[in-house]
Amino acid sequence: MGKMSVVIYISVALLIFWLVSHSPNKLLNRSHNHSARRLKLRSSFTFTGANDHRVAFDPIVADIERRREDKEWEKLQLHNRHPEFDPAPAAESQPEWEDFMNAEDYLNDEDRFNVTGRLVLLFPKIDVDPADGFVSGSELTQWNMKQSLKEVLHRTQREVELHDKNKDGLVSFSEYEAPSWVQNSDNSSFGYDMGWWKEEHFNASDADGDGLLNITEFNDFMHPADSKNPKLIQWLCKEEISERDTDKDGKVNFKEFFHGLFDLVRNYDEEGDHNSSQDSAGLMEAPAKKLFSQLDKDGDGLLSEDELLPIIGKLHPSEHYYAKQQADYIISQADADKDGRLTLTEMIDNPYVFYSAIFNDDEDDFDDFHDEF
Repeated sequence: MGKMSVVIYISVALLIFWLVSHSPNKLLNRSHNHSARRLKLRSSFTFTGANDHRVAFDPIVADIERRREDKEWEKLQLHNRHPEFDPAPAAESQPEWEDFMNAEDYLNDEDRFNVTGRLVLLFPKIDVDPADGFVSGSELTQWNMKQSLKEVLHRTQREVELHDKNKDGLVSFSEYEAPSWVQNSDNSSFGYDMGWWKEEHFNASDADGDGLLNITEFNDFMHPADSKNPKLIQWLCKEEISERDTDKDGKVNFKEFFHGLFDLVRNYDEEGDHNSSQDSAGLMEAPAKKLFSQLDKDGDGLLSEDELLPIIGKLHPSEHYYAKQQADYIISQADADKDGRLTLTEMIDNPYVFYSAIFNDDEDDFDDFHDEF
């Protein structure tokens, strides 16, 4: 029965795709409207530790962007090691992808990359729990998470290959090189004392305590917010106190908590949707004191590392948090009947929502989609 349902489902999806491809009127106009909005890849990448949590919805687009990012990363590494060989900007070639002279031309060629066809193909891959003909928020979140984790692991593998000097698949602290901004800074530079690149962070990431980081441990080292390693989570709490502890007593008092940590917790809980009339310090102090009191288990008026544990996930959101944000936004824009889930038709009718990270639209009505995530 299950196999028969899958066959029927795929047949219906293929029929819809055929109708979309061959309808001479309404669907043809829809295709024309889509083509007016040119798909454009993100052209700049940052390698400074600041994460862009947007993920490409389509694995093909993600692969193209990964290849482009790899080339930019390779240029950066070459420049860091041999600045004398840095090419003039005019000499830099356009990023390419396999046989296509220009990846963006490929994405905008409907014969090679048909957005409607891609949505028809991807729909059953997302609609899996259960496969009921609807994409729910949780299903879309899990899809985004899958794309995000693949992206994160790819970047981690790239970094491991860079630092693994003896090519044994493991990274020791002596092999690890601090980021270039650290190497070019002095002790008085902003952020220098933060321990994200220091040996204590490295050792906390070393789950098995062998002095070496494998690919999983190095991934935790680079992305501690997504780690399940108790040592690393404890290190995050210690690092948070070190950053906020202005009077250097080793703990966080209410003033230090209120001016920094509380805003992060509130942003997480409310996802930035605040009523500006309620954002004054006076009105926020009461809920801040309530939360502080709940965290302050020993009642000494200070928060220790252990007492920060309940909120550390809100201070450092995981990839799941951002994947859910992206899923919620997509559903809010494409869910025409407002039932909290998406049909294949709703997805086809709103392709710019799914490909918003790469749409370059000259129409003012769609400007807000470009930097939504």
